[in-house]
Amino acid sequence: MEKKRFFDKSFLKYWGLNILFAVLLGVGLLAGVYFWLRSYTQHGVEVEVTDVRGMVVAEAQPLLAAQELQLVVIDSTYTDKVPFGTIVDQDPKPFSHAKHGRAVYVTINATTKRKVPMPNLQDMSYRQAETTLRGLGLNVDTVYDYKPSEYRDLVLDVKVNGVSVKPGTKLPVGTRVRLVVGKGRGTEHVYVPNVVGMTMQEARSTLLTYRLTVGAVAFDEPDLKDEKQYVYRQVPSAGTRLLEGETVALKLSTNPDKAVSGGNAGDTEDEWF
Repeated sequence: MEKKRFFDKSFLKYWGLNILFAVLLGVGLLAGVYFWLRSYTQHGVEVEVTDVRGMVVAEAQPLLAAQELQLVVIDSTYTDKVPFGTIVDQDPKPFSHAKHGRAVYVTINATTKRKVPMPNLQDMSYRQAETTLRGLGLNVDTVYDYKPSEYRDLVLDVKVNGVSVKPGTKLPVGTRVRLVVGKGRGTEHVYVPNVVGMTMQEARSTLLTYRLTVGAVAFDEPDLKDEKQYVYRQVPSAGTRLLEGETVALKLSTNPDKAVSGGNAGDTEDEWF
């Protein structure tokens, strides 16, 4: 019997059919996986994102949940143009399209006003002070309180509702403040008050009520200026008559006991500076 040749037509046809079947089976499996993944991930199924701006989170959450979307708060800001606690921005944007399960990231308006620290404006020009305050978001009154001072047009004090505000005090954004500005020396005489034992801010406010201003200042511990210091010497002394707007020199220490002793009462201003 003649030996069957390896590459005869029947043999090639058999293997060809098997290879074709394997290819078709592979293609079928890949197509099945592809369509299953499309169905599982809801490929092409999108919803129109609801506009939730202006709502609070408690209102917006169920609306987005009904669309199978998740609400995620990512940031807060402050503006006085919309109610506190409401949504001011969202991503994806309103009326855009997103797939089910997508997160909608929102930014809300803070529930309380942001606060800013009052800067030290004393001896700054009133124009520069206005720019600084407005840059912080504070509302500067267009009416000034003028006080006699050697230093014309320089800021002597800042007030809110008639009360002096210390540097560093935190105020809500939008607070209305009024500047106390020097108008030069006056023509009337006033008596110097006793400011010994007071802090720098207290002494400054007291002198202003007497239409006087702080002049030269000396600190026994200049490296500790940020700590609470007390006036223990003043020149001129209490009871001296000065013209409105003139200055009183102060000497301060972190040691409050010095205010009791009065320091070196024989000192003069020229010996300090």
